[in-house]
Amino acid sequence: MSRKQVISKEGLIEGAFKLVEEQGIGAMSARNLAKYCGCSTQPIFRIYSTMDEMKADLMDKCFDFFSQYVADFRSVSDKPFVNLGMSYISFARKYPNLFAVIFVLDNGTDRNMYDLVNGGSHGFVTKEYKKLQGISPEAFQVLFMKVWIFIHGAACMVIKDDFDMTDDDLVKLLEDTISAFYE
Repeated sequence: MSRKQVISKEGLIEGAFKLVEEQGIGAMSARNLAKYCGCSTQPIFRIYSTMDEMKADLMDKCFDFFSQYVADFRSVSDKPFVNLGMSYISFARKYPNLFAVIFVLDNGTDRNMYDLVNGGSHGFVTKEYKKLQGISPEAFQVLFMKVWIFIHGAACMVIKDDFDMTDDDLVKLLEDTISAFYE
């Protein structure tokens, strides 16, 4: 008799992450996760009391994945917000289901857009602030909001396939937009 496969917490979260990446958060249920992981629902509820507990761990994994993606993104410009914007839009293009669950849909957490984009200990937005000369924190908040509305809109257009610009064109557009808001 073969030994039963033991499903770990990490294995469940990895399976949930891949399921959401491939099929979107709408596919996330105990039954679908169990099927995806090749087990029954019993291991899920042995590890988690509720699916909400599991989804909280899943969201932490999604947030960490996004932060690492931004941290690893190659630099394309010296202008503030361009690299952060390009990494955000690139993430939306490459991982539309993860982007949607993190930034578009209710992700079930109390983390706001700024906290998510800042990347926790990475401090992505804080680094952009330090690139700007002589701007008050209040003026930076206004600038960030203007720039981020533009960047988030572009990323949403990417996941809806309404955006067919090349990366070079997009870098130029971001540089021009940031110059218009800041300089």
